[in-house]
Amino acid sequence: MFNGFEELLEKYAEVTIKIGLNLQPNQRLLIGSSSTREGGAPIEAAQFVRAVTRQAYKAGARYVDTIWKDEQIDRIRFEYAPRDSFDEYPTWKPAVTAEYGKRGDAIMSVYASSPELLSDQDPELVSRAARAGVQYGQQVLGLIDKSAMNWLVVSPPIQGWADKVFSDLPAEERLAEMWKLVFKICRVDQPDPIEAWRNHIANLVKRKEYLTAKQYTALHYIGPNTDLEIGLPEGHIWHGAAMNTLAGLPFTANIPTEEVFTLPHSQRVNGVVTSTRPLFFSGGLMEDFSLTFEDGYVVKATAKRGEKILAGLLDVDEGARRLGEVALVPNSSPISQSGRLFYNTLYDENASCHVALGNAYRFTLENGAQMPEEEFVARGGNKSALHVDFMIGSGQLDIDGILANGDREPVFRQGEWAFDV
Repeated sequence: MFNGFEELLEKYAEVTIKIGLNLQPNQRLLIGSSSTREGGAPIEAAQFVRAVTRQAYKAGARYVDTIWKDEQIDRIRFEYAPRDSFDEYPTWKPAVTAEYGKRGDAIMSVYASSPELLSDQDPELVSRAARAGVQYGQQVLGLIDKSAMNWLVVSPPIQGWADKVFSDLPAEERLAEMWKLVFKICRVDQPDPIEAWRNHIANLVKRKEYLTAKQYTALHYIGPNTDLEIGLPEGHIWHGAAMNTLAGLPFTANIPTEEVFTLPHSQRVNGVVTSTRPLFFSGGLMEDFSLTFEDGYVVKATAKRGEKILAGLLDVDEGARRLGEVALVPNSSPISQSGRLFYNTLYDENASCHVALGNAYRFTLENGAQMPEEEFVARGGNKSALHVDFMIGSGQLDIDGILANGDREPVFRQGEWAFDV
């Protein structure tokens, strides 16, 4: 690949085990776990998965297993499978993942796809297949929602993805350059990646504690083609990097991560928001889309590309047309400053302020994990089989926090934090 690659790969794997999962001695680990957006670890990422497995056993793992996926087989399905078969899903995948989660074991989703893989396929079939994955992944999403286990989403480079991100380079250079960029973004190229991550997490913790203490009743977003007010429920809790399982085990659910996030009030979102980065979901690509909200509900949706796929997502269930997450990310984040579009939600969402359609995480509301579902919904939480982030931030975005007395305070100005911690 390039000089020093193997050493950096081991450090990357070590970060995922020690910082991401915080894997404990005698825990089991499932790699390539099946949730609402991943159906397994791509076989092209086998070298990375082997490195993770090695680091897991070094950390004391009792057993490590992997669910594999070949995206070329996915494409063959769209080319040759019966047209009435795309509502089917291999239910054993989420069942195995749920088994690990219920035991309190660790799960790692390895998420890497070629953005153009299904670009020439019927968007209606792409949408149906995506909806099936979302619906059958509910049992896993429910465990994540309750912080039942330590979990992680990570995206190592594969060739098809690198071809899209580095299309301006000669084909033989793209994958190596993609790896170099991922190592930099994930702080793996620093002298002590573990310490670098601990310092970064400490800063995000200060941000989330400041915002939780403020208890803004709403956030008002102003940017290009965006004028949106997002209400926040009483007792909302901001999270960022450092999370905890119900058993009290700290972990970091995304590598990389640059965000702090909470839940919006599902009934108090009004205005228009326009995406600032493409959204890639289950083989489908959506670009330049805009959503109009009235009392929390999407009443209008348009897109220059992927409008049918977007419509399919919004129709997954009633909650899919409401927001379940609001996240703040400065435009100066390493991912944004790379100047690259990743066509991968894990990376693009950490380059930009974003929101998520669908399910709200219960742990973002005080006592939310313990309260009955009806109470969670009554207090403003959203319930859905879907949870899909899309990016709305830029260097032109301003955000005001609205206090209970109606006063406004700057939270973001020109895409950057407007307060110090």
